[in-house]
Amino acid sequence: MTAVIGAVRRNAELGLMILAAVLTVGAYVLASLGRTSSLPADIGPFLGIVLGLFALAHVATRRLAPNADGTLLPLAAVLNGLGYVFIARLDHQLAGLQALWTALGVAAFVGTLLVVRRTRDLERYRYTFALIGIALLLMPLSPVIGRNINGARLWVRVGGISFQPGEFAKVFLCIFLASYLVERRELLAVGTRRIGRFVIPDLKYFGPILLAWGLAMVVLVAERDVGTSVLFFAFFLAMLWVATARSAYLLIGGAMFAIGGFIAVKSFAHVHERITVWLNPWPLANGNGFQTIQAMFALAAGGIFGTGLALGSPTRIPEVATDFIFAAVGEELGLLGTCAIIIAFLLIVGTGFRIALRAESPFEKLLATGLTVIIGVQAFIIIGGVTRLVPLTGITLPFVSYGGSSLLANYVLLALLLRMSDSETTKRPTLTAEAVAA
Repeated sequence: MTAVIGAVRRNAELGLMILAAVLTVGAYVLASLGRTSSLPADIGPFLGIVLGLFALAHVATRRLAPNADGTLLPLAAVLNGLGYVFIARLDHQLAGLQALWTALGVAAFVGTLLVVRRTRDLERYRYTFALIGIALLLMPLSPVIGRNINGARLWVRVGGISFQPGEFAKVFLCIFLASYLVERRELLAVGTRRIGRFVIPDLKYFGPILLAWGLAMVVLVAERDVGTSVLFFAFFLAMLWVATARSAYLLIGGAMFAIGGFIAVKSFAHVHERITVWLNPWPLANGNGFQTIQAMFALAAGGIFGTGLALGSPTRIPEVATDFIFAAVGEELGLLGTCAIIIAFLLIVGTGFRIALRAESPFEKLLATGLTVIIGVQAFIIIGGVTRLVPLTGITLPFVSYGGSSLLANYVLLALLLRMSDSETTKRPTLTAEAVAA
């Protein structure tokens, strides 16, 4: 039974990967025709590299996680491929770097599947992951290696290589939180103190919430990174709620973050500026509101069907390959293109939550939930920021925006989800057979 399920999933994945490759190469050709009215000279090597990377990821999944879900990898591949096409259309130098990072991301994907054969083994190293995660999150504050770029101190430069350690910190901290909450979920779920109509746990068990809140505030204030701060606190609260089934934690955590954010807005100029641009960017049209306004013009110019690949003017947006790549998609592929991107993320999130629901181990259930929330919230924050639904932040659109650190971390995250899906599918027929025999 397991072999049949695995074969069906892998064959479906192969078909979807071929479709993702066709879409990527087709978009690359159209972008070149729109720019130079001729076929790209490197279409052969490009086709070989795309097919090679997609084939490597598929073969690794077929060999190392044969029973894993068959839709996650193709969805990530089509997002990654489409993102690369837009980056190549916007900046050839960044395109070369993104190609290298994509290859490294696929290598990290394969390496994770090779090393992590049982996700539950990660539970034993919870405090090691916690220390690594906190160190990575605070590393940009180091006076020697930390770098301030575009007003945010998110970068570290070591030996000529720059990266964002916070992208990796979210995965390590998610593993720690899943392990910690599994161990303490009963204590956190049982109320011992009454405040008005609410029964809450003992105050000493609020340590993790205070720690998470403190880290979020440090990132918000010291590193000037609203996006990572919101992302970190959001996936922590989601995991806490899933572990305890107590909505009081959502209310308390949300209130704590709202109070901290309000104080930061009133006390720190860079946070206040982000809120001001979000509410009304026009008075700052020649300053920090310029990018937001240009993104609005780009989305409006795209209409329903878009101007066509390489036929728009998204380069008017200074950070279009990173923070505002969704605006470039909206201008050249229109409402249909942006909806396709959103649907792809919704499918990834839905699949991740399905993996969490079917997981037998509480640790895997919480870990799958946390990793899925990371992808979903990160996509929501950056898409909402570009469309002015929420204040703009400097995080990347997973698999789509330019960014090596983000690609590496998200491919590792994807591999962990596939590993849990494979474990769940492998165990389920065995459990069913045992139940029938009993």
